Amino acid sequence: MSHKQPALDLSPKVSDEIRKTTCYMCACRCGINVHMKKDPLGDLKVAYIEGNRDHPVNKGVLCAKGSAGIMQHNAPSRLRAPMKRVGERGSGEFEEISWDEAYDIAAGWLRPIRETNPEKLAFFTGRDQSQSFTSLWAQSFGTPNYAAHGGFCSVNMAAAGIYTMGGAFWEFGQPDWDHTKLFMLFGVAEDHDSNPIKMGIGKIKKRGARVIGVNPIRTGYNAVADDWVGITPGTDGLFILSMIHCLMQAGKMDLHYLAQYTDAAVLLNCDEKSPEFGLKLRDEDGKELVIDRTTGKPAPYDRKGVRPDLAATYRVAGITHRPVFHQMAEMYLDAQYAPEAVAERCGISAKRIRTLAAELARVAFDEAFELDHEWTDFRGEHHKTMTGRPVSFHAMRGISAHANGFQTCRALHTLQIILGTVEVPGGFRFKPPYPKPATAHPKPHCKVTPNAPLDGPHLGFVQGPDDLALKEDGTPARIDKAFTWENPMSAHGLMHMVISNAYAGDPYKIDTLFMYMANMSWNSSMNTSGVTQMLTDKDENGEYVIPRIIYSDAYSSEMVAYSDLILPDTTYLERHDCISLLDRPICEADAVADAIRWPVVEPDRNVKGFQSALCDLGARLGLPAFTNENGSQKYADYADYIINHQRRPGVGPLAGWRMGEHGPQGGRGDVNHSQLDNYIANGGFFVEHIPDGANYYKPWNADYQDWAVKMGLYDTPQPYLFSLYAEPMRKFQLAAEGHGERQPPDHLRARLREKMSPLPIWYETDQQGNEGFTITALTQRPMAMYHSWGSQNAWLRQLHGRNPMYIPTKLMREHGLQDGDWAQITSPHGAITVPVMEMAALNENTIWTWNAIGKRKGAWALDKDAPEATKGFLLNHLIHELLPPKGDGLRWANSDPITGQAAWFDLKVSIQKVAAPAGAESQPALPPLKSPVPQAPKNLTWKVGQ
Repeated sequence: MSHKQPALDLSPKVSDEIRKTTCYMCACRCGINVHMKKDPLGDLKVAYIEGNRDHPVNKGVLCAKGSAGIMQHNAPSRLRAPMKRVGERGSGEFEEISWDEAYDIAAGWLRPIRETNPEKLAFFTGRDQSQSFTSLWAQSFGTPNYAAHGGFCSVNMAAAGIYTMGGAFWEFGQPDWDHTKLFMLFGVAEDHDSNPIKMGIGKIKKRGARVIGVNPIRTGYNAVADDWVGITPGTDGLFILSMIHCLMQAGKMDLHYLAQYTDAAVLLNCDEKSPEFGLKLRDEDGKELVIDRTTGKPAPYDRKGVRPDLAATYRVAGITHRPVFHQMAEMYLDAQYAPEAVAERCGISAKRIRTLAAELARVAFDEAFELDHEWTDFRGEHHKTMTGRPVSFHAMRGISAHANGFQTCRALHTLQIILGTVEVPGGFRFKPPYPKPATAHPKPHCKVTPNAPLDGPHLGFVQGPDDLALKEDGTPARIDKAFTWENPMSAHGLMHMVISNAYAGDPYKIDTLFMYMANMSWNSSMNTSGVTQMLTDKDENGEYVIPRIIYSDAYSSEMVAYSDLILPDTTYLERHDCISLLDRPICEADAVADAIRWPVVEPDRNVKGFQSALCDLGARLGLPAFTNENGSQKYADYADYIINHQRRPGVGPLAGWRMGEHGPQGGRGDVNHSQLDNYIANGGFFVEHIPDGANYYKPWNADYQDWAVKMGLYDTPQPYLFSLYAEPMRKFQLAAEGHGERQPPDHLRARLREKMSPLPIWYETDQQGNEGFTITALTQRPMAMYHSWGSQNAWLRQLHGRNPMYIPTKLMREHGLQDGDWAQITSPHGAITVPVMEMAALNENTIWTWNAIGKRKGAWALDKDAPEATKGFLLNHLIHELLPPKGDGLRWANSDPITGQAAWFDLKVSIQKVAAPAGAESQPALPPLKSPVPQAPKNLTWKVGQ
């Protein structure tokens, strides 16, 4: 009997239509093809999501998160209509209302504030990708109290990079994947930038390049690294400075690069008695001065033909001036940075530190190469070739979320700069619109005027004490105390301190807390239980201490229950979004790009994109940026804003298809009413490549500078030197030493003198009060999760439905633990009881768990017995926004003293084996929240078409 082959359809119909847009399941902003199929009623529904092969970010690659966007869009936890609270805060008792009523309530609360005291509104947003828009709204309202989530996420990395070289890792740049031969990662988890990094690592490993991972935890990228360095948490800066010591000792530095493109040759005042001690010498035009090797005389750094001298000294008016490079040599050649002196603290042997430093030098210098790219530098000098140094670095939250994170990030930038590996072939390269020096960014503004806009942008880069956000009496102007003597260079604000400061009335009381996508009653707050109490506590008059809370989210998160008015957001497939160059880059280093999202499906609920809701609310409040001269609404919705808003002439939210003299063009141009249609027709993105020869040496390349002006990235060419020596920090030290009119409080003088070193230093994070707590506890995002919403996603929950505490072999044995046992993890602030698992590839004195898997019962439409709510847990219960008392009568923020970034990764704990809790549920087990949306069905299925 012959075998009969089954009839197979080898080309099944995947979809009836493909709609191209931008993913929102993490910060990569990958391009996606959303396949649509007709349902039985003939309506198009999302059936399948794949990567867009034409997109410059991911080139078709898509991760688990991106594919699972279908389940994000169809999540049972989606909010369905505006709601007002009708029970007590935290009760979850709400009443659905119309948008008109919601706007009336919000305007009724906000209008009196704006008319009398705009600072009484605190407006803070989470991981939204429209910060140029939301900051404009807050600025137009007139409150100084605005920031996004960077203060508890990335400000150390971003600020350190911008103050040093005009950009940073993370979203500002990338390795030169085509030429690098040695790639070194520090503190990189797998949730951010995952597709580009995966693609890049695959490319360089195929070519035989080596990858070195520095991280206490070996997962993801570190698991595929050729060499894993399981460093002691918080000591990355010491390790980096020790490698700098080795390189300087061996003379392995790119001296030409340092002299030509950095401030290493810039002269410093070296007279300790001078009020300008440690400041740079400048000419009458404010240009930094160097000694020209040709003439032996001082000259502006950018004069044509100047050859900056790294060795010369200069004496004028009785004061000796020495180059920055002298200071660096004195500091880093000191024996305190020798590998033998740092090895024990770093958990890395002296021999290995020397070997790693030697490997960096070998690849950077012995494997250097030339590209036949002609270019002209900012001094007018023409070059026939470009020198390649094939060593590149990447770093993320692992090194920045410490109280020494700013200086650690600066140290890493210094390391790559002395090797000459920034903006050169084979090294780290910026993504347009970066690089931009700190001086090209605005300074923070805080002048409040009733019924009028703020006097300028809220956030920025201070250049000294005169730029601090202080009131006339010297008290903080902002509720989060950003840009004060406590954290002078807090470029992203301190979102983690807003609720506790508002609750304490320090520096003042607020009236309304307005938040978007910020799950501050759960995984986005330190001291989770304490914060929920702050949100629900009442004063002696029976009124809430924080009087009003407006919140916007797409889902029934934990924060919803603690709010008074809910403005329901759409999912990312149901709204317009703008991934704008006014916010951050999205592309590779060889091109400029931006992108949109657009409603590939219309909402089936009474919800509205938050940005569109702000357009409506801004008009009702009469905010100048959102109303016409006759008082009518200026922007019908966010799409209207994207098209018609101009930040300055010819420059708007989108750079593509702007209207020029001869039709649509990229870069500068007038409003084009078909602009969004042009983006949609092109797959949702715009990209324009940098001309050949202009794509390296961006800060100093005349062709790149001219191209950047043409594209609207700058208004004029602005070449600059990298700042190995951060002069603004020296100005704060001078103030602490008694110089200048604006003086810090006495109790902060010593800290400012010590921590604000203009050359990168390392210091122990403040662990006073942690006696007996000797183990570091960390969290890390899994590759399949990004925001807390990921662990309510039906598909992604199958990958990470619970999170054990991972404990290294040594500690497992010491405490008699085995997989599946339970342990009590205790910090000076609290205790949790959780299941444990052994992990060998882990620093021997570090424990860790996945972040944001644990859920509060009743939230996210999950079953009360869902593993995320019973076996999942948060480390946040162990972390406080304040450090343990020091005995000085003060409570210090658990933050970096320079930027205010939350020091999540300085957590110290102890471990004790315990019996499983009743019901084998992780502790603390908080009472369930009442959900404003129905619980998800037991079996969630989704299929469109046949």
